Amino acid sequence: MQSFRFTAESSGDEVVERDFTVGEVPGVLWSPPSAPDHAPLVLVGHGGGLHKKTPALAARARHAVTTWGFHVAAIDAPGHGDRPRTADDERARAALRQAMDSGDKPGFESAGVRYTASLVERAVPEWQATLDALRALPEFGDSPVGYGGGITLGTAIGVPLTAADPRITAAIFGGGFFAYDALIAAARRITVPVQFLLPWDDEHVSRDSALALFDAFASPEKTLHANPGDHRTIRWTGVDDGFLARHLRA
Repeated sequence: MQSFRFTAESSGDEVVERDFTVGEVPGVLWSPPSAPDHAPLVLVGHGGGLHKKTPALAARARHAVTTWGFHVAAIDAPGHGDRPRTADDERARAALRQAMDSGDKPGFESAGVRYTASLVERAVPEWQATLDALRALPEFGDSPVGYGGGITLGTAIGVPLTAADPRITAAIFGGGFFAYDALIAAARRITVPVQFLLPWDDEHVSRDSALALFDAFASPEKTLHANPGDHRTIRWTGVDDGFLARHLRA
């Protein structure tokens, strides 16, 4: 197991926030001030180009802690947040910017898929190492585990992670990323309950692509929720807020 240590702690508004590292990977854990042993643990992913403590992600985490008594963990994806970028990361990001600036949609999709496939290859083992380390703590043990989503990169990493790790027993994913072959193949291996959030007016990813990903999930229980809005400004209303609570406390 990789080395694990807490590096900082703060508390307020009924939430304890603890920074940690697993090997060289930085993360954050939000928890109730007091929680029963083995309370559910939810893993959350951030979007592309963002980091583990974006305001929207932190707000979701705090809501899950104060409403449902969950622990919530996030880590920075490779080359994101507090992590250095490799030369390959820099080249991939430059290719994405160039394609976007020139309006080259096929080039943008191709560059995005290549870069994300590289991130997924690195991030899935990092998430599994993080889960190993957290569940080795006395407060977790055999805690139920869910994946709490994040559209775009959070889903591109979360789908193969959920397909690979049987400890995850319910998951929230979203649109906002291209449904390439490997992602579709991973979705077909997922049989746990899934809630799927779809930005209806995404300017980068077609609805057909997002619907193909939803259709691929092999889960007997899966639900799609769509709201009007584009890639960055979607505002979710009417979402089944109790989805993870029902499945992680069953």
